[in-house]
Amino acid sequence: MTSFTPGSAALGGGLIGTAAVLLWWLNGRIAGVSGVAGGVLAPGPISGGRGWRLPFLLGLVLGTAAWFGLSQQLPAVRSGMHPGLQIAAGLLVGYGNTMAGGCNSGHGVCGLGRLSQRS
Repeated sequence: MTSFTPGSAALGGGLIGTAAVLLWWLNGRIAGVSGVAGGVLAPGPISGGRGWRLPFLLGLVLGTAAWFGLSQQLPAVRSGMHPGLQIAAGLLVGYGNTMAGGCNSGHGVCGLGRLSQRS
């Protein structure tokens, strides 16, 4: 990436932070996406239930679709990597997140704001 737009970055960061705080205040849950997705896919009963997790994840997808519908453009990101390699890399990152107890962005967005010792 060669361009930086501080206004868009500040707006996006503010929206992410607001969503994380609202989920914590209104639902008592942490907005760590890897944990939310893992809870949807986990077999058997899970702590906190599944009822709120799927709508949360659908909101991420629908928010992206709404942005595309309003702007008629998606970010131009091209990696040159084979899609199969990208999928394998994503699965390995997900596995690493599970082994490490969460991802660095989740710790940055949710953990630091709560002064979590793990973060």
